[in-house]
Amino acid sequence: MKYFIEDDSEWSQHLMTEIRSVGVRCESMELDLSQPDAPRILLDEVYERLGSPSILVNNATHSVDVDFRSINADILDAHYSMNVRGTCLLTVEFARQIEGKHGGRIINMVSGQDKSPQPGNLAYVTTKGAISTFTKSVALELAPLKITVNAVDPGPTDSGWMSSELKEFLLPKFPMGRIGEPRDAAKLIVFLASDESEWITGQIIHSDGGFW
Repeated sequence: MKYFIEDDSEWSQHLMTEIRSVGVRCESMELDLSQPDAPRILLDEVYERLGSPSILVNNATHSVDVDFRSINADILDAHYSMNVRGTCLLTVEFARQIEGKHGGRIINMVSGQDKSPQPGNLAYVTTKGAISTFTKSVALELAPLKITVNAVDPGPTDSGWMSSELKEFLLPKFPMGRIGEPRDAAKLIVFLASDESEWITGQIIHSDGGFW
């Protein structure tokens, strides 16, 4: 099932309907994760509607391309409040709420900042790079609680936003002969969220088809 929606505000409702159609419990809500109290609000709502969560995928992000000439404090703060503070606070609030109840899985989405430089994208790479470092350290703190923490770098992924010109530019950088698709990242995330991944933590996994 695919949807082509002009208004992004309708997307979550259509996705929820699709998930429910295959018999999976699903809820949605609109929330600004850059706000300091958002993680607590979100997880309280999850507990109220669905019960105690055991899997957290940190996929929310903010990105505006800026170089050294255009970067400023406001741009940095906008990236920090979402990419660093939002992810870190949601991670620790998740761990606090399930501590002593059951284990869990945390998967952070990153963009290869530890793999190669990305000039012209300074605010984004700085803040997402912080999540790579955070992943490795918080994984050790949460390991005694049976909570694993890993990060996934899916590389450029064609989820419908790429222009034909961008695809033409990126394709030669994929030695496996095709551009990444959402299912490529999804399969790895499903594995990291499963019981089979219980011995994997603190890792940054580049599931990008060898993109360079």
